[in-house]
Amino acid sequence: MSVKTKLSFMISTIVFILLILNMILNEYSTRINLKSEVEMSMMSISQQIAANVMQNAKENEFVQSVLVDKLKMASFSAASQLPLDIKDITSTQLAQAAALSGVPTMSLLTKNGNDLHIVYSTNPAELGNLSSTWQERKVINSAQKEPSYQFWAGPEEVSMLGANAHLAQETFYADANRNYIIRCYMESDQLSDYRKIAQTNEFSNEMKSGNPTILEITGFNPALFNKDSIISIPSIINSKQLQERPVPFGTYSFKDLNDDAQSVTEALRGKAVIRYTSINGRAVIKSFILMKEPTPYVVRLVMDKKPLMRLMDEQRSNQVFISTVLLIIVVICSYWLSDILLRPVRSILWKVNEVSLGRFESSIEVKRKDELGQLAQRVNAMSKNLGIYMTKLKMAFEENRSMKEYLESFINHTTDAIHVVDLDGRITQVNRAFEQLFGYETEEALGRSLPLVPEHLDKEEEQKMECLKSGKLLTARETLRVTKSGEWISVSVTTSPIRDKHGEIRAIASITRDMTSRNKMEELLRRSEKLTTVGQLAAGVAHEIRNPLTTLRGFLQLQLQTSKLNTRHVEIMLSELDRINLIVGEFLILAKPQATRFVEKDIRFILGDVISLLDSQAHLCNIVFDAYFCDEECRISCEENQLKQVFINVLKNAMEAMPSGGMITIDVSLQEAQQLRISIMDEGIGISEEKIAKLGDPFYTDKDKGTGLGIMVSQRIIQSHQGTLEIKSKVDVGTTVIITLPLLKEAGSDA
Repeated sequence: MSVKTKLSFMISTIVFILLILNMILNEYSTRINLKSEVEMSMMSISQQIAANVMQNAKENEFVQSVLVDKLKMASFSAASQLPLDIKDITSTQLAQAAALSGVPTMSLLTKNGNDLHIVYSTNPAELGNLSSTWQERKVINSAQKEPSYQFWAGPEEVSMLGANAHLAQETFYADANRNYIIRCYMESDQLSDYRKIAQTNEFSNEMKSGNPTILEITGFNPALFNKDSIISIPSIINSKQLQERPVPFGTYSFKDLNDDAQSVTEALRGKAVIRYTSINGRAVIKSFILMKEPTPYVVRLVMDKKPLMRLMDEQRSNQVFISTVLLIIVVICSYWLSDILLRPVRSILWKVNEVSLGRFESSIEVKRKDELGQLAQRVNAMSKNLGIYMTKLKMAFEENRSMKEYLESFINHTTDAIHVVDLDGRITQVNRAFEQLFGYETEEALGRSLPLVPEHLDKEEEQKMECLKSGKLLTARETLRVTKSGEWISVSVTTSPIRDKHGEIRAIASITRDMTSRNKMEELLRRSEKLTTVGQLAAGVAHEIRNPLTTLRGFLQLQLQTSKLNTRHVEIMLSELDRINLIVGEFLILAKPQATRFVEKDIRFILGDVISLLDSQAHLCNIVFDAYFCDEECRISCEENQLKQVFINVLKNAMEAMPSGGMITIDVSLQEAQQLRISIMDEGIGISEEKIAKLGDPFYTDKDKGTGLGIMVSQRIIQSHQGTLEIKSKVDVGTTVIITLPLLKEAGSDA
């Protein structure tokens, strides 16, 4: 998908989302507004119904008063026309009096006990009927009393003529001179002037026809209406009906007694109740609104919900149509705008492709001054700079390649084995000398942790690695390594860390040099020096042996002369023989080649043996040994013969530095960090600082018969014992040789 399509798609998607949100908000707003309008409309219609109810109640009361007045006048007129005695009255006279009075129905009633019987009537159907409502009417309607007559009106009635309802009224007239009561009866439709006024329930039909959404109008008496009410709706509205009927007006075909009873109760609290429900399978909206005049009642208005939903569907359809048109316009415009905006980008993309192919010469033609124009200028500048940098990079690459080849040649052709391991001990790189020394092929060694260190040196090697990782520098050390075939070889190992640009250790490089040939050469040098030392010690040894031999000869001659065996003389001779045996044994140990084998020894005993060996020669040179040994054990791991060779070399040099004799002080003490210190100090001629710097160089000596190998061999021996040898000297004052050796841990802890 191209950027232009993506940009157009993104813009269209955003607009689409906004349109959807707009439709949702518009739908919600429309629902809220329509709901509010419908509720306000229902409130308004309910107010109109309440006004009509009030008006109709007053109109009906007015019609009733008109009927009573007309019937009163008719009663007076009939009384003036009819005889006082009912026996003198005929049906014709009654009909003429009714016609003159304008009353359609007039009856004459006589009293028989507590009942009234209709004797004469203009309506033949009433003749002989018993009037059972006399007492009730009298109680219900207060009689208007005058001195000569009584007149009262009965309760209004509703007369049904066809489909129309009418008000009906009857009155009664009696006086003391008559033995009968005149009854007049008239309906409201017989009053031509008030016929329309009497049709009091027509307003609901008119409102339904004027507003088709109104399905039903019902009035409820909150004091009488409940879910168990018997519904009988009158056709005429008046105050009496509002007070006495549960449903005083309207219709009640959309019936839901439980819900309506609950809604009427809620409306009685003064709050308008709106219900959205379904009755008889039809979605409707019901409102219950309390009216307080002329008596408290609740107006229920039922409206059809379909027109409301139809209006919402129309608005939704219009909104969808408008949104679809807008979205199509946005898609077209966004695609067109994307094409315009991305034209400069295509030029920049062409230039970037040229740069990616290594062609930096061509440039973009810049005609714009906006951000894209600035971007094109920066791309041109970048291309130019990249061209310069690429030229320099090629030169640097060639130099690096040459240097890499040089270093690889150097590493692969050096005689020292080089290998690199990561922090987990896995080998990552080796050279050819490593393959030749250890016997592992490169493919065999890479990625593995090889067992190059003997098991008894594993702990020591781990300590060295920890020191290296902690930032300490390690000097070259002589140790042992194991080849692939299992052979142990003496090597000199130099270990150094490899750090990244942040200074963090990422790998460890080891340079291993085979010390086998060199050790053999040094062994030859030690033997040569040892033979030289033996030759130099021969005179002292011969003198030391000659003295006991002289003693033995004298005692033997004495035994021959006396021909007696003296036990005391025998003991002396045996002690002299033991001394000869000791001197010869020490001499043989020094002269005889032995395999290197480290054992635990106390350095005080080794020094004591050496002092005993050199004591006779020291006496010949007028030299005295002054030894100070500490009381604690001074046990070390050493090769006894090699250390004796070191001490003999040092003491012999001290003796040769004092031709006139003197004292050699030997001090053995324990130091901190599990170290043993041996100090040998003479009172000789001393050594200058220039000569001290050259001591240890092969064949360097200031003696006429020296080989220049003694100090060098001694230093090698002390280094192989993990110790140090230090020489301090002042001319004409003397020389001090300080030897430091590591103690055994057990010995150190016991001390």
